[in-house]
Amino acid sequence: MGELAALATAFCWVGSALFFADAGARVGSLPVNLLRLFVGFGFLAVLTTITRGAPLPLDASRHAWIWLSVSGLVGFTFGDLCLFRAFVDLGPRLSTLVMSLAPPIAALVGYAFLGERLTSFDLVAMGLTLGGVAIAVVARPKITAPMPNRGRGLVLALLGAVGQGVGLVLSKHGMGDYDAFASTQIRVLAGAAGFGVVFTLFRVWPRVFRATRDRAAMRSMTLGAIAGPFLGVSLSLLAVRHTETGVAAAIMATTPVLILPFAVFVKRESVPLGGYLGAVIAIAGVALLMAR
Repeated sequence: MGELAALATAFCWVGSALFFADAGARVGSLPVNLLRLFVGFGFLAVLTTITRGAPLPLDASRHAWIWLSVSGLVGFTFGDLCLFRAFVDLGPRLSTLVMSLAPPIAALVGYAFLGERLTSFDLVAMGLTLGGVAIAVVARPKITAPMPNRGRGLVLALLGAVGQGVGLVLSKHGMGDYDAFASTQIRVLAGAAGFGVVFTLFRVWPRVFRATRDRAAMRSMTLGAIAGPFLGVSLSLLAVRHTETGVAAAIMATTPVLILPFAVFVKRESVPLGGYLGAVIAIAGVALLMAR
């Protein structure tokens, strides 16, 4: 179940990436970062009202509130802020490549913090999956625009990978047996609070208010919120509950590969041979992880 949930998460990330890219192109990535959490929380509240009879996770233990909140701050606020800035300084291709370090980081932190152990078979399958993703990402047409802040972008992308990997481990530790969707609510609340502080310090709120008046952007952002903070994040918590964090993270890292069909058939982009080769290798790695 954990591997299936991780694969479903990767597909959700494809949808959220496409919708958020469209919304971000219209109103900027910072407003979208915060608004997606608000909208995602609304959908989560509706679902938990139906499934649990409570719109808010008020029955969560103190342990869950503390660790899931820290996870939300590390994953959403810190990790995503670093990653989105890295997209600007380093470019999406290289940033995505550096982000492939998130699964091994999650595996190491999971081993140190939760005592999770991976077999040699797991490590080989993870390596195959991440190697395929790396080949597919590197094979994309290179961006020729100058990137004067490449060094800073590299550091930020690495910090984004750390935020994602550590955030997953903290989520697993904080969630325990608590409901995955209610756990996501706590993470989203903490992430939104973190963004609120950052936006107040850097006076981003006027941009957020302007973004809410763009109907096309809000439509794309809403669809992205359904695929991302609502379904994707909740499924990722189900994934780490039922399998090792590093394994789940490796499967979820296949989003750059899963997005290739959209690039070819919808965007009519030309994908080099290395892109297809990387996709095949990554899919083989996922198949091994699913069969473990």
